This record gives sequence, C-alpha cells and structure tokens, in this order.
Amino acid sequence: MVETIEKIGDPLFRVKTDRGKVFEVKVVVVAAGGGSFQPKRPPIPGIEPYENTSVFYSIRQLETFRGKRLLIVGGGDSALDWTLNLAPLAKHLTLLHRRSEFRAAPDSVNKMMALVGEGKIDFVLGQVSALQGEGGRIAKAIVKRNDGSTFEIACDALLPFFGLTMKLGPVASWGMEMKGGEYIVVDTAAFESSIPGIFAIGDINWYPGKLKLILSGFHEGALMAQKAYHYVYPGKRLVFQYTTSSTRLQKKLGVA
Repeated sequence: MVETIEKIGDPLFRVKTDRGKVFEVKVVVVAAGGGSFQPKRPPIPGIEPYENTSVFYSIRQLETFRGKRLLIVGGGDSALDWTLNLAPLAKHLTLLHRRSEFRAAPDSVNKMMALVGEGKIDFVLGQVSALQGEGGRIAKAIVKRNDGSTFEIACDALLPFFGLTMKLGPVASWGMEMKGGEYIVVDTAAFESSIPGIFAIGDINWYPGKLKLILSGFHEGALMAQKAYHYVYPGKRLVFQYTTSSTRLQKKLGVA
C-alpha cells in the first residue's frame, strides 16, 4: 500500500509503500475506488500492542499457527473457513461467537459442529472484553458471557474476523484538496487534483455532478490520460487515434 507521495521535481514524485518499495514517477493516478478494504478492529481495549504479533486480521502462512493455542472470533465465512483449515494444525482451537446462529455457509457450520462433537475444537458463546499478556504476546483472553459473567481462555493468538470496512487510508495525508475528508477534489477537464501531476479517477474523486458509475470512471480515465501524456512526454505531439480506423491500434489489439 502506498503510504507517502513526495514531490521532488516538476513534475516528479517519490512514492513509498508500506513494504519499503520506492518509485520515482512523473505522474500519479489514484484509482482506489472509495478507499482500501481494511479489517474491522474489534472493540477490545488495549488490543493495539498485540496486533501483528499475536492478533492477526488475515492469515498468510498456515504454518505460523502450527502447535499454537488459537482463539478465532466471528460467525461469518472467514471465521468458519479458517477454523476448519487451522483445526488440524493448532494445539488447541476455540471458536468464539456472540450467538449460536452463523452467517456462514451451512456446510461450513455443519463441519465445524462435527469437529466440536468429536472434541477436536471448542465452540463457546460470548465476546472478548480484554486481553492479558506481556511484550505483545497474548497469554489469555477475558470473555464476557451474554449474562454478564466472565471467564478466561488461554491462547497464543487471537484471530478476529469481523468483516471489512472501506477506509481512505494514507490518501488523506498526501496534501490534496479533499471534499469532506473522504474524496479527492478534481477538475473536470483532466480530473487532476489540486497538486499538478496527481490525478484521481473513479469513486475516490469529487466534482460537481459526480456520478459513481463505472461508465464515468472510463470517461475520467480517458481525459486523465490526455493530460498525463504531456507530463510524461513534454513537447511530444499526441496523435489521437480511433480503434475503428487506426491499423496501428488494431494490430496492438490483435484484430488487424
């Protein structure tokens, strides 16, 4: 994910990602829809120090959890799917949900209940109210029952699956004029932001009369490309062509 965009020339930008990648480019086009999908953080006080060390919102390598005591929280497809996939690897696995009804596929629910019946995993009702541990490592979760009483679950990792939410993310800090803190303000001639060389097309932009349609995004992209061309190739003539008459474009498309 792009974290920062720094203007270093005219036009030239240095783009840095959250994994340390660096790109130097003449044009930046933000086409991020309404933002980025990010996992919903459960309302557990003090959860932040445990994130990415013993609290995980996604799973990249199953082996990471081999031999661990796992607590999976949720009642949707993600929670049930990962319960079924991690059960054979975990030292002990507990699925926690606030109610006995699920939003997951019935087949997944049936398979999960079969594992419970065989004593291979635990299924309990309640919600995590607190975490205990040191150095970012969870030792146990405090769970609140529906009747208000509490109990503890010993665990090495917490996997909460509460769905995804759309968030603008770092875009808001890149210095462009924003509309309501949610949308990038652009002109309608080239869909350029308040920073020359940075464009925004699709649902993430705003201008008077904006319609959130894929059709509108194609139109915005076409006009954006015309202006971007002149930044990338200053002084070079842009030859406008049509696929219906240009043999050059037809060859590129493989329809000549």
